Amino acid sequence: MGTIRTCLWMNDQGEAAANFYVDLIPGSAIESVMRFAPDAPPIMVNFNLGGVPYQIINGGLTYTLDPAASISVTTQDQEETDRLWNALIADGGREGQCAWCVDRFGLSWQIVPRQLGDYLGGADQEGAARARDAMLQMGKIEIAALAAAYAGTA
Repeated sequence: MGTIRTCLWMNDQGEAAANFYVDLIPGSAIESVMRFAPDAPPIMVNFNLGGVPYQIINGGLTYTLDPAASISVTTQDQEETDRLWNALIADGGREGQCAWCVDRFGLSWQIVPRQLGDYLGGADQEGAARARDAMLQMGKIEIAALAAAYAGTA
């Protein structure tokens, strides 16, 4: 069986988007760029993000990206969360709610610290409810604020 890829439809910025994404996510790479002619803009870019295969088609304005499909990244700590979040919302991107944001190319992302699951699914149900309520007030997830909410010290 061949490689399965998630395909993202963009107007004409697919190569710029793919380059941005592979620079952002460690262990990523552009695999191929397909053009109809040597000097033509790319029609398709194949790449991987941390080993996960994707492709972008520069297909024009027929379709647009929307939040119904997003890329979810589990981060290890607040530093990584901040780095990714800040890069994604820069230069025309925008914040969303509860770990969601949209980059300048229109692609939705979820930047989710691994600790979020520990607090939302913790054994202390009241603490988990407080952490959930705190998360619902956040754009970018703040791990220390979740910990304080879970512990009841916020």
